[in-house]
Amino acid sequence: MKIYNKYIGAIALSLVLTGCRAPMATVIKDEVKENLPQNFNQEEQQDANANSGTTPWRQFFTDPNLVSLIETALKNNQELLITLQEIEIAKSGVLAKKGRLTPTVSAGIGAGVKKAGRYTSEGAGDATTEIEPGREMPDPLGNFEGGLMANWEIDIWKKLRTEKEAAVAHYLSTVEGKNFVLSNLIEEVADNYYELLALDNQLDIIQQYIKLQERALEISKIQKEAAAATELAVKKFEAELAKSKASEYTIRQDITEKENEINALLGRYPQPIVRTKESFMSTMPPTVYTGIPSQLLANRPDIKQAELELKASKLDVEAARKEFYPSLEISATLGLEAFKPSYLVKLPESIASGLAGELAGPLINKSAIKANFQTADAKQIQSLYEYDKTILRAYLDVANLMSKVKNIDQYYQMKSQETKALDQSIDIANQLFRNSRADYLEVLLNQRDALDAKMELIEAKQKQLSTVVDIYKSLGGGWK
Repeated sequence: MKIYNKYIGAIALSLVLTGCRAPMATVIKDEVKENLPQNFNQEEQQDANANSGTTPWRQFFTDPNLVSLIETALKNNQELLITLQEIEIAKSGVLAKKGRLTPTVSAGIGAGVKKAGRYTSEGAGDATTEIEPGREMPDPLGNFEGGLMANWEIDIWKKLRTEKEAAVAHYLSTVEGKNFVLSNLIEEVADNYYELLALDNQLDIIQQYIKLQERALEISKIQKEAAAATELAVKKFEAELAKSKASEYTIRQDITEKENEINALLGRYPQPIVRTKESFMSTMPPTVYTGIPSQLLANRPDIKQAELELKASKLDVEAARKEFYPSLEISATLGLEAFKPSYLVKLPESIASGLAGELAGPLINKSAIKANFQTADAKQIQSLYEYDKTILRAYLDVANLMSKVKNIDQYYQMKSQETKALDQSIDIANQLFRNSRADYLEVLLNQRDALDAKMELIEAKQKQLSTVVDIYKSLGGGWK
């Protein structure tokens, strides 16, 4: 009989192990990372020791007003505060997975009553049993108990450890996600700050242009009275003046909206933005050093976040695969139990204990486990694509911005020359107009061209400064 039971146990165990055969995960290869170019510009060699992405933002930005705005944003920005709570959620997930590695111990008390049928084995046994000599078993039979209960899943396949490692990787990815939000926030504040300064300078230009138009209008009226100009010239100058004043109100509205946009990033209600507009056009952007592309993998928080999510997804696949294996659970109880509360203190008769171990695994109808594994496997592949996309986007960002920095510098130089030439032409045209040697159209066209050139020059300065901020962020700067 013992040999028979041994064979039955061996057959059952072999069936469990056979039925728990796990499928293989998809093998993924990261070709984008392996084929990352050595330089951003293949025609130029970059110095690996010079990388602006490692420069702390307080050293990169020198405008004290901008630094103050960034500090306020880092304290109050709602998106950043939301991200910090995501970190706390992920941290709780790590604690939950870690808790499954240790036994669960609980304490409890209970009471109940039971009456067994007289013509049952239990009822017949109770009827013929005496608790003490001359004292029959109570009917109905009460039950009072209290004690400790423990349950523990033995991590024989390291499935629980794998789940904990996946939770840790996800937690670390949320930390990198917070760093990426920091980097983006600093970039947004700086870009909007420079746009606001540009609007301030454009407002000054349009106000100067309005004064110029008012003088031109006065001259045209004087010339009309002297029969040196016509009513048409006067009306043209009046129309140009009205157009300029309308543009002034448009710029004022843009300034209000830009101030409120910055206030929103700072997490506060509308209030004036402290700034100094006079030095805007003379501000020189800092020199940016790009380093080499491989440094993006260590400097950019979004790449590190995607890499950690990829690691977490691989661990999730491994944990889902181990769900096909048998699990070993141990349960134990220790306490006091009696049919009458007064008997609970009678020791050791009232002591009750139990110890059980269970090895069980899925045998048939494993569709739910298979679906969970397939989902984890698909997410692993999806995470790889997301990681590759992040690396590729980061490389292209830097490459595009490097080209933009060079071109916007040249554009700014050409616009500066254009502005100087048009300023001189305005003086010449006005002098000729006063002497009746040029008509009003020449004066108007010169003034319009000069205004447009100055507006574009201011925009070029703003783009010059913002592009440097953008490439600083693209290199992984801003969160340190």
